[in-house]
Amino acid sequence: MSQNADSVSPIRLAVGGDHAGFALKQLVIERFGPLVTSLSDCGTHDEASCDYPDFAVEVAERINSGQADKGLLICGSGVGVSVAANKITGIRAAICHDTYSARQGVEHDDMNVLCIGGRIIGSELAFEIISAFLNAKYTPEERHQRRLDKIFALEAE
Repeated sequence: MSQNADSVSPIRLAVGGDHAGFALKQLVIERFGPLVTSLSDCGTHDEASCDYPDFAVEVAERINSGQADKGLLICGSGVGVSVAANKITGIRAAICHDTYSARQGVEHDDMNVLCIGGRIIGSELAFEIISAFLNAKYTPEERHQRRLDKIFALEAE
């Protein structure tokens, strides 16, 4: 049974994005703000040209400091924010433009940041993907933990 966008597990969410993701970010905040335990808007706050790595850092800092459980980053394609976020220790980010990847990324890989492209998908699909991401829980099966431990080792090098 799938969860709909009006049903979200208790969670603290940090959201950020650049000018190309601004419009979708605002819709996400309106839709999910009332459904999550807390929502941190890490910017940008308008459509003026800006640099996506700045917002990846803001979202990552919220997660790494324990102020947020998961993060959402939105740029034009999702690629830039994903690349930037994955450079930050403790962050496991991926672009997901389907619900299966968003859910499995958390369940198998303990993904803690979802990246989406504001110029790639529409708001209704984005809401479904975000809901799948927010409701997913990591399943610490031996094979998942073994792989995650290898990722931690790579990060430590």
